Amino acid sequence: MSLSDVIWRPDPEVASRTRIARFMRAHGLAAIEDLQRRSVGDLEWYWDAVVRDLGWVWTAPYERVADLSRGIEWPRWFPGARMNLSANCVDKHLGARGGEPAVISEAETGEVRTLTYTELAAEVARLANALARLGVGKGDTVGVFLPMCQEAVIAVLACSRIGAIYAPCFSGFGAQAVATRLASAEAVALITADAFSRRGNQIAMKQTADEALRECPTVRHVIVHRRTGAPVSWTAGRDIWWHDAVANESGEREPLAVEADHPCLIIYTSGTTGAPKGTVLTHGGFGVKNAHDWAYLFDMDAGARMFWVTDLGWLMGPMLITGTLAMGGTVVLFEGTPDYPKPDRLWQICGRHRVTHLGISPTAVRALMPYGTDWIAAHDLSALRIIGSTGEPWNPEPYRWLFENVGKGRVPIINYTGGTEISGGILSCFPICPIKPCSFNGPIPGMAAECFDDDGKPVRGQVGELVVTRPWPGMTAGFWKDSERYLETYWSRWPGVWVHGDWAYVDEDGYWFIHGRSDDTLKIAGKRVGPAEIESILVGHPAVNEAAAIGVPHEVKGEAVICFAVLRPGFQPSDELRGQLQEHVSHAMGKAIRPDRVLFARGLPKTRSAKIMRRVIRATYLGREAGDLSSLDNPSGIRAITDAT
Repeated sequence: MSLSDVIWRPDPEVASRTRIARFMRAHGLAAIEDLQRRSVGDLEWYWDAVVRDLGWVWTAPYERVADLSRGIEWPRWFPGARMNLSANCVDKHLGARGGEPAVISEAETGEVRTLTYTELAAEVARLANALARLGVGKGDTVGVFLPMCQEAVIAVLACSRIGAIYAPCFSGFGAQAVATRLASAEAVALITADAFSRRGNQIAMKQTADEALRECPTVRHVIVHRRTGAPVSWTAGRDIWWHDAVANESGEREPLAVEADHPCLIIYTSGTTGAPKGTVLTHGGFGVKNAHDWAYLFDMDAGARMFWVTDLGWLMGPMLITGTLAMGGTVVLFEGTPDYPKPDRLWQICGRHRVTHLGISPTAVRALMPYGTDWIAAHDLSALRIIGSTGEPWNPEPYRWLFENVGKGRVPIINYTGGTEISGGILSCFPICPIKPCSFNGPIPGMAAECFDDDGKPVRGQVGELVVTRPWPGMTAGFWKDSERYLETYWSRWPGVWVHGDWAYVDEDGYWFIHGRSDDTLKIAGKRVGPAEIESILVGHPAVNEAAAIGVPHEVKGEAVICFAVLRPGFQPSDELRGQLQEHVSHAMGKAIRPDRVLFARGLPKTRSAKIMRRVIRATYLGREAGDLSSLDNPSGIRAITDAT
């Protein structure tokens, strides 16, 4: 791509009003490159300036911004400070925005509920008081196993308010996955619901929770939100209805002032093998990094309405809640799926609730494309001013479809990548910079990101490892009770360098691209190839809706490419089409990268955050053990690989 490929350019007047532009003017910085350089060259200046600009509320001030005496792997951010994340999400806004909506939640049935900031504050206080009355206190872990409803917001803020640590679980998890997380976190309580609706079917959450709790002896209390009225089994002395627990509690409770590096949540990410990793995020680090990204990348401000298609069990769920409320915005939640009961459900929500910020994954876009654009045109999306995207690399066609049909060519797609252990992003687009399709403008201010070759040297014009060379607020405070695994995962390749596990590429104009996970990398006849690059080429063919590429052992090449293609409606598997797809890849990438096989599949195994689980595909194809499957959203995806022809 060259500069002629730029798809969006900011309006100078609009750009000048963005939060990031105002921040740069206040500090005499003329260009984004100046901000990036100074922000990583002087971390103490930058993050001090950020928390002041954000109006962050401290109960006691910090002695300094960062203490690196334990090494880059174990920084202490804002030592000496006292604070509470819930105070920065709720109390801070009660004066100016008390009567404004803090949360709008829509159920699959169409039921809409709204909480103002004042109402949210009272509900959080009541649940916090109920938890405290049950004996839950500072440092205790509480599992939160709820759909994306307003009770999820109340629950996480109530835990934070009393200094408890919440451990979110994906609403679609089975009992074993929930049990693994609750047991690892040594949870003393669980907050769940009786059931919720998904595609017209009732998902029995309480039943799943009961099965999970057979393996979790530390859980003493279960608070159950009556979501649907579905019948549930009951354990006397342990289980209590949410409405009964809060019935006589006060709507006031002072937030507990905790250390800035006090854990706020433990969120689990799956490993290729072994148990999921418990990522520890803190009040100060997670809160500041989340609010920073929402303010300067997504230009979030008071009154904005953000709706991200996600779940509480993936970090984007907690980030949606925390970042939006920290900025005084409105969190829009939806419990269902984007195309049920009709293909326009997502656009209907955006129009009805005047959504200003929409977050969506490339996979969700590809799933909606076959329905056509009439479903979009039926709804007023004029309030939309930012589209956010994360979770996986883009392919050009769905990117342009989203940009042209949803954003009408006027709304920037803020491509954003990072991870659970980051508390947000490493690379992003900026609302003040021109954007190329599928790209990132570069490292986020405060993130000392680089693209390294095999020798640990910065590289341009070729694929390399995405690394970070300086610490940042929000980086995980290790893995829960497993510091060695944390060091091995991120810090073991090069001294003092965080190796993120993604392939990055920087083009001749300085735009960045992500080419998938580096642990998924293919090495074909000595050539290192990211699977996302092959997949993007396949999806560029008119017949292919989705694709996955894996490498399998080959006597001559070292590895051979095997591709799985999910076809669009109207196309049927055939040997002729198979040959066309092989040639399509060969023409684009060279004969050495020609797939040995192209198999047609009904679907692909994915996580709830829409990432294709290539390691699961590879293991299934080779007849091997697939490892941890707790984050698998669609078990049928494994059968689809087995049945692929």
